[in-house]
Amino acid sequence: MNNGSSDSTALSAAERDRTGPVRPPTAVPVSPNTVPARARPAGAADASGAAAVDAGPGEDAFANPLYARFVTDLLGIVAYGELSGFERLSSDARFSPSLADRAGLGRLAVQEFEHFEMVAAFLADLGITIEDAMGPFQASIDAFHERTRPGDWYESLMKAYVLDAFSGDFYRALADSFDPRTRALISAIDSGDGAAHLQRRLKEALSDDPRLASRLALWGRRLVGEALTQAQRVGIEREYLAGLLFANEPSHTQHTTALFAQLTRNHSRRMGALGLTA
Repeated sequence: MNNGSSDSTALSAAERDRTGPVRPPTAVPVSPNTVPARARPAGAADASGAAAVDAGPGEDAFANPLYARFVTDLLGIVAYGELSGFERLSSDARFSPSLADRAGLGRLAVQEFEHFEMVAAFLADLGITIEDAMGPFQASIDAFHERTRPGDWYESLMKAYVLDAFSGDFYRALADSFDPRTRALISAIDSGDGAAHLQRRLKEALSDDPRLASRLALWGRRLVGEALTQAQRVGIEREYLAGLLFANEPSHTQHTTALFAQLTRNHSRRMGALGLTA
């Protein structure tokens, strides 16, 4: 198994099957302040001697099997997250306190399923089935939702808000690491008004019931803690996403810590905007 040489991109499928998983030669930058290595030609070494994962300008990034696998894994998580979101919102809509809430959550559920279909079409164009992409993450994401099962409709609303906003922050932090086609897909998924709608409805609920504030504040803290733990767990379980969060380079801890700290700060600001303590 190649541990950093640019020759790893030349492995055939059969060779990869014999040797086991291949970790990406260098990390995809995770800190919003980190400059990606996109300016280097494909396979060119950086100052440390490691090869870049992404393809150079003007090249098909997916010609690099390591990059293709990395994006497939990430989009598998995105797709299953959107499919799960559709299922949860559809179910939550039935217990809404008003017809307006029922329609609002139903509309958001439709958007989630549209996002799922966008990812499915994107992967199909690459010759990858959506089921194959999502499969490795189903058990882990299902377990996360079991650990964060809401106690009532308002906790469901807060969960949808926190996860939607957390995911958007995460995608934006990684945007510059993607090829233009993948970046456009992620941008389209992140362009909806779901978070804004959920925030407005939560503000209304909190203004009508001040006693709800302390309960939802505690619930929000638990959700973001579980989301950060889930991101770390998936990064460990899947070697290509581990290249994103836990790369074998001297600064990987700093990059990962900076990203998670930014995600936590963003969550705190959103809770503050709701009048809650994060």
